[in-house]
Amino acid sequence: MDRNESILQTEKKWSIKDMIRFFKPAILAVAVTVFLMNFVFINAYVPTGSMENTIMAGSRIFGMRLLHDYRRGDIVIFPDPDGSRQYLVKRIIGMPGDMLEIRDGEVFINGCLLEEHYLKETMEPEEDFSLLLPKDGYFVMGDNRNDSYDARYWDNQIVYGKNMVGIVLLRYWPVTEFKFLR
Repeated sequence: MDRNESILQTEKKWSIKDMIRFFKPAILAVAVTVFLMNFVFINAYVPTGSMENTIMAGSRIFGMRLLHDYRRGDIVIFPDPDGSRQYLVKRIIGMPGDMLEIRDGEVFINGCLLEEHYLKETMEPEEDFSLLLPKDGYFVMGDNRNDSYDARYWDNQIVYGKNMVGIVLLRYWPVTEFKFLR
């Protein structure tokens, strides 16, 4: 028997059962990964500077889909309320039932000035704005207020909790910018 016949005989010994046994760990790993990334975690790319200096343009972030205890200051991922089919990343500023006001470049919640240590720079004053948030309604803004297209400018200014995809937990790319965000 020559070498080629030996290889052919070896190949003939593989049954369907053997192939399933061989590929089962890889198939299981892919299935678990697909499940986790579609139902538990979310991985996203941030293309713009609207969240600078917290999340820089070109950063990659990792979030959790199962967290629904939204808090003021959380950075969330959600579909564009105006229907662009893009996911957006912004910070929760107003919570359900809040009276939100923006006056002279400052944000007030229920009449109290909101302390915002995460802002890139002081917000430039613009036209006064006020909004009473409904039940399950959130108001979101970018940290780079002077360069963020956020709820202040959208047609549908309220993001509902049921539409939020997840809460951002960490910024992992670039590696030199790794940081937990919640």
